[in-house]
Amino acid sequence: MRRPLSSLTLRGRAFLAAGATAVVCAIGFGQPALTRVGVLMMALPLLAALVVSRRRHDPEVTRAVWPRLLRAGETARIDLTISSDRKRSDGALLVEDTVPYALGGRARFVLQGLGGAWERTVSYPVRSDIRGRYVVGPVVARLADPFGLVERRRPIGGTAQLTVTPRVVPLPSIPLTGGWQGAGEHRPQAFASGSAEDVSVREYRRGDDLRRVHWRSSARLGELMVRREEQPWEAHATVLLDNRRLAHRGQGPASSLEPAVIAAASVAVHLEQHGYAVQLCTADGLGGSTSGPDKIGARTLGAERALEHLAVLEMSHRSTLDVTWSGEQARGGVVVAVLGGFLPDDTAALRRIRHDAGVALALVLDVGQWSPTRAGLGGDTATPVTSLAWRATGLGPRDQLDAAWRELGRAPVRGGARG
Repeated sequence: MRRPLSSLTLRGRAFLAAGATAVVCAIGFGQPALTRVGVLMMALPLLAALVVSRRRHDPEVTRAVWPRLLRAGETARIDLTISSDRKRSDGALLVEDTVPYALGGRARFVLQGLGGAWERTVSYPVRSDIRGRYVVGPVVARLADPFGLVERRRPIGGTAQLTVTPRVVPLPSIPLTGGWQGAGEHRPQAFASGSAEDVSVREYRRGDDLRRVHWRSSARLGELMVRREEQPWEAHATVLLDNRRLAHRGQGPASSLEPAVIAAASVAVHLEQHGYAVQLCTADGLGGSTSGPDKIGARTLGAERALEHLAVLEMSHRSTLDVTWSGEQARGGVVVAVLGGFLPDDTAALRRIRHDAGVALALVLDVGQWSPTRAGLGGDTATPVTSLAWRATGLGPRDQLDAAWRELGRAPVRGGARG
C-alpha cells in the first residue's frame, strides 16, 4: 500500500486525516454515527488510490523538434503525437512535457474525448536567449480519480535534443586581402628558378590521360610529364577564440566569454558568406583534437558546424595560447582572433600566428569592465596586440560589435614587420 498512498493529493491526505480524527472523536465521545462517517472518509482516498494504481495506461509518444538547431533568440516548435490503441475509453488525460527552464514555461495539455483508439497531436513553441544543448522530455502523463483525491505521474516516451547556437550579429563588409590558395594539385608555389612550364606540369601517374602529356617538358626532363589539373582557388580563414578562464572574468551568461562567443560566431558566418572556407580554433582544440599538452588544435568546419561547437563551449583551464596550425591551408590565410585579457606569455604565440597568417585581425575584449572589482590582468586593451603587427581594436560590454568590426577594417598595422 505504500506506493498507492504516495500518490495521494493534498485533498486525499486531508480526507484521510479528517476520517481518522472523526473515528478517534467518535470513540472518545461515544458517537457510533460519527464513526461511520469517519470510516467512509478514510475509505474514499484508499479506494481511489487502489483503483488508480491498477490502471495501466502507457500511450505512445512521438516527438518532433523543428528545427533541432537554432540560434539564440529564435523560436522552435515541438510537435507531440500521442496515441493509444486500447479498446477501453480513456475519457480525459492530462500530459506535461518536461521542458528545461531556459526554454520557457511548462507545456501542459488536457486531452479530452478520448475513445477506444485515439491519436492527438499538440504543438508548443520554445525559445532561449542562452546558448546550449537542451534535452526535452520525457512526457509525464497524470492519472487522477474523478474526486481529485489521487494523482499519479508516469513518464512516457523518450527525449529529444535541441541545440541553441550563439546569437549572430550582421557585420559590415571591410577590405580583406589574402587567404587565397589553390585547391587540389594546382597551388601557388615559389620556385627559385624555372619557367612557367615547371609550375603547370607534374610526373606521369598510372591512369593519367595520355592527351594530357606535355611532350616538350617530357623531352627536356627525360621522363613522362603531364599537365596539372586546374582547380579553383579558395579563400581560407581561421577564427581563433580565446576561451581560457585566465583571460576572462565573470560567471555564466554574465561573463566576458559570452560576448566573445557571439563575436566569434558572427565573424565565422560573415566570412563564410563572403566565400571563405572557415575553420574554428579554441584553447581546447575542436572535438577533442589537440596537438599537444598545451597546443590548440584546428579542424576545418563550415560556419554551421562551428556554431554548433560554440553552442556548448565552456571556459578552458589551459594557461597558454600556444598555437600550432593543422594543415597548410591555415598558413597564409586570414586569421581573426577574439581575445580576452592579454597575458604576458601570449606574446610569443601571437607573434607566431602573425608570422604564419596572411592577414591578422584581432578583437580584444576589455575584460576589466566585466568585473571592475577584481585585480587587473596583464592588459585589457588592444595596444599589446597592435604592437605585434596585428590590426586590432578593443571591445567593451557597451560597444557594438558591428561598429568594432568596421573600426577593425580601418585600423592600421602598427609595430614591426611580421616575424
